Amino acid sequence: MARWLSIVFEGRPGWMNALMVFSAYMAFVYVPWDFFMKPMAADEEVWFGVIFRGAAAKWTEPLHWAIYAAGAYGFYHMRSWMFPWAAVYVAQIAISMAVWPWLYRGGFGGFVFGVVGFGAFAGLTRMLWKAEPLFTNPAETLRERYGDWALVTGASAGIGTAFARALARDGISLVLTARRGDRLATLAQELEKAYQVQTRVVALDLSQPDAADTLAEAVDDLPIAILVNNAGFGYAGRFDKLDPDRLRDMLNLNCLAPMLLTRRLLPGMRERGKGAVVFTGSIAGRQPLPLHSVYAATKAFDNLLGEALFVELREQGIDVGVIEPGSTETEFQAAAGEIEHAGEAPEDVVALALATLGRRGTVISGWFNWLRANAAARLLPRQALPAIAYDVVAQQTPTEMR
Repeated sequence: MARWLSIVFEGRPGWMNALMVFSAYMAFVYVPWDFFMKPMAADEEVWFGVIFRGAAAKWTEPLHWAIYAAGAYGFYHMRSWMFPWAAVYVAQIAISMAVWPWLYRGGFGGFVFGVVGFGAFAGLTRMLWKAEPLFTNPAETLRERYGDWALVTGASAGIGTAFARALARDGISLVLTARRGDRLATLAQELEKAYQVQTRVVALDLSQPDAADTLAEAVDDLPIAILVNNAGFGYAGRFDKLDPDRLRDMLNLNCLAPMLLTRRLLPGMRERGKGAVVFTGSIAGRQPLPLHSVYAATKAFDNLLGEALFVELREQGIDVGVIEPGSTETEFQAAAGEIEHAGEAPEDVVALALATLGRRGTVISGWFNWLRANAAARLLPRQALPAIAYDVVAQQTPTEMR
């Protein structure tokens, strides 16, 4: 628990962590209790020092809840929109602390209470205002944080190509690997010309048993600072209709290759005292997935491996992140034998993965993907999940493969 709390609270001053905890308490405990449990006749809310009672108080509580929920979320993720709005809201409280005793208490005691309360919250307003750099200053570039070279697997298309472009944009030189060397060569030329970075192309098939070791040896002379374990494919259909050799290749590519590559490249990162590893997982790995059973199992492997390494390697200066997309506009659907359906842009997936690297062990891309990956697992019996998922996946699977 202590290790988890240290991760949650790192990167902010103590007083801001206290505000984050208070906001979470107000959003998830006090305001819901106040709204649903407190009798209307006893309900009171204060805005700018003016007390609202009864029905008027009840009507203002959803706004209070939204403010504190936004505060908890904003402090936790250090969102840029927290400046200046956190300071503005606390300034409103400072005004309330000055006005309320004058309107409803009076006397010398009310005056002292108002002065002290206003001073305390005015001071907190000032601290939030001066904390602008924590919310708005651009972070170090990935190159400054980790180093000069990255290795991207599955770089010839889709999410892998988007990772390569995003990293090159940050000034990072790249090792690009996939089966299709011609595509890699074209991408390498594009990146060198557009961003003046160095590239190295290593064309190989990571689904082959010794390919991960071959790739590690091919980059042994380079200080690989960021490893993006992106290569992988899906295979849709009823389990007994799937080709065993292709299943073996999928297991090698989706599970063994990223595990072995990470193990081979970690010693260099540890020696330099910094580095990063990204796993392209999937929300498919969040639950049993009929008609995509083996693929979902391989992505569960990636998800869990990355989440464990996020904690295990953190104190060694190595950041690990798992990005879990849903359907994405890539070649994945055609390669998996799925019926074409809408998906998220790969650039959006990559932007989220890199923006949260080092701060969150795993992140789901897209709010709807987050909702369906979490809500069902938390609200329904586990045995219901594959039954429900079957109907969804069946719509994306050709009839002859069901």
